[in-house]
Parts: sequence; structure tokens; C-alpha cells
Amino acid sequence: MPRLLFEKTGNAVWISHLDLMRVFQRAFRRGGILIRHSQGYSPKAHVSIALPLSVGTESVCELLDFDLAEGVQVSLEEIPTRLNATMPAGVRVLSAWEGGRKLRELTTLEALVTLEYDRGVPAGGREALEGFFHAPEPLPVPKKTKSSMTELDIRPMLLSLETAQPDGNTLTLRCRVTAQNPSLNPMLLPEALRLHRPELAPDFARARRLEVLDAQGLPFR
Repeated sequence: MPRLLFEKTGNAVWISHLDLMRVFQRAFRRGGILIRHSQGYSPKAHVSIALPLSVGTESVCELLDFDLAEGVQVSLEEIPTRLNATMPAGVRVLSAWEGGRKLRELTTLEALVTLEYDRGVPAGGREALEGFFHAPEPLPVPKKTKSSMTELDIRPMLLSLETAQPDGNTLTLRCRVTAQNPSLNPMLLPEALRLHRPELAPDFARARRLEVLDAQGLPFR
């Protein structure tokens, strides 16, 4: 099955997962690329996105699998150009290839979490963040499931973390987290600060996926 690598940035981060699926289905149609559909009363397009993004999160490493309709003759090299001609601003296909790896081999992802402080970074904030996120104690954070709220210890899912202070009002957390079974949304890191170290909690936080990785730490494609 063919696979796309695409990015979702800028104002496009506010497009929901379901709406993004519709964006791609329309883009395939407008680009003259017929996608295979299921049979039955309500046919569905054979299009799926790995690890759906939370609304508000940027990414430069999203993966989409699709299946061409029988008899469609189109080269994978031209698909990004044909799709990008109809995409909304912020959604851009970077490449396409045949025969992507099994999604179960995707184990971790790398992300950059940006913390912004209106009144400036607290004194000693970077060092305090390092100590907080590298401490051995459990780090429980509430997480909403489909049916209820549950408490999740995110410490085992946070595999590595590096901090930086690009300016007087900003701290960044470059982290590697588990992507599946279980998965950790990087936006739970600022949530952990609000719960356990409110003096370090930012006024605004945003996250950007940088890369999806396999068990060996290599880019997953």
C-alpha cells in the first residue's frame, strides 16, 4: 500500500482529524487520483493516518496510507504535486512511496514542546525543569479516555528530554516519548507542570512533532 509523508503547520493545526481525512479525500479527487473504496451501502475511502494529531499540535512527520483504485495509472513521484495543488495552507505532502513498513514497528516519536512565559522565564526555570522531568518518582497526570477520566503515570513513557532557553520568555523541551501501547501526548508535559509545579507552568504551550521512529531510533517510513 502506498504511503505519504506530509506536514501540518500554521493555522492548519486547528483542522480536526476527521476534517483532515476529508481534506485528503477531496484532494485525491481534485487531483484526478481515484482511491479504492469499500463495498456496501456506505462505501469508505481506503485512506488512513497513523497516530492522529491532537488539535493544535504541529507536525512535519505525518504518515498517510492510501490505496489506489483498480486500473489507476499514476506515478508516486507526481502524487505530491497533484495533491499540493488543492491543499489548504499549512498542509503539504512531502513525498510518496510504495510499501511502507507495518505501523506496529512505529514505537516512539520526537517532539518539541515550547513553553512561553508572559512575565519572563522564572529564575532557575530551566534547571528546575530538568530536575522535575528527570526525577525518578511517578508523575501522574489525568487523561481523558473515550468513556471516562483516568490517571496516567507519564514518567515511563518519557524516554528522553533536553531543555533549552532560546530567549528570556521561552523554554523548550525536546523530548522522545512512546508513540503506541502506550502513547504519550507531549502536551501532557506542560499539564504535569500545572499540576505538580505550578510556579513553572507556562502561560502558553505548543507542541510540534519532529519525527516518528522505530525501536532502533531510526526514522520510520
